[in-house]
Amino acid sequence: MNTRRLLMPALLLLGSTLPTPSAAQLPASSLNTRRNTSKLADEPGTITVEGLLPKPIAVKIPAEVTIYYNADFQRPLGTMAPGTIVTLVALGDSAYRVRGRARHGDVSGWLKPTDVIHPDPNLHANLKKVYDRQIQVAALIAKNEVALGMTQDEVSQSLGKPTRTTSKVSAQGRDDTFEYAVFERVPQTVTGRDAIGNIVQSIVYVKVETGTLSIHFKNAIVDSIEEKLGHPLGNGGVKIVVPPVFVW
Repeated sequence: MNTRRLLMPALLLLGSTLPTPSAAQLPASSLNTRRNTSKLADEPGTITVEGLLPKPIAVKIPAEVTIYYNADFQRPLGTMAPGTIVTLVALGDSAYRVRGRARHGDVSGWLKPTDVIHPDPNLHANLKKVYDRQIQVAALIAKNEVALGMTQDEVSQSLGKPTRTTSKVSAQGRDDTFEYAVFERVPQTVTGRDAIGNIVQSIVYVKVETGTLSIHFKNAIVDSIEEKLGHPLGNGGVKIVVPPVFVW
């Protein structure tokens, strides 16, 4: 598929009823969530969530806890006071890496999931779903492909600007359709004469429309994909990803 490819990360949505730590609550090193400023190395089997989402994930320390240098909880870094708000940086199967203020100063280290609270009781599982979905969507975008469950923004990142769009708003929500014309470079033989008049043939490539892909969105999420002309999806058929995961 000869379409424009944009190298932008897929947008993933996350909400929280916990307040995001302010500059007064957290050290300056924790405010830039798009850059990993921690001196701790990522540990095998952990997922980095800092920068994965549009805004930091704030969790609260309900009681006095010890924060550790490693996820095996063998080397203490210090203690954190009850009520401390920290930023979640990474997660493992049985540990959270956070950044915030301990009693002796700013730290970045590991806590047990039971040491923090968040409005979403399924925070750990949902963050894994967000991470897994981002990996799947990024792979689709890299190949200029689409799938059921993608957002409008993700489809635009993968295929570029649609050839034609239509929209309809009803009591059931909003319906949008993106149509993409698919082109291929087809070889053609051209006959002409060279500089001394001899008849010669050469191959030129002509851009020819070979297919049309129609993508229907229900409330900004792909719910159907139709090949209206040709086979722009190829032999792979329609792919599916889970819709964006919301964490409240």
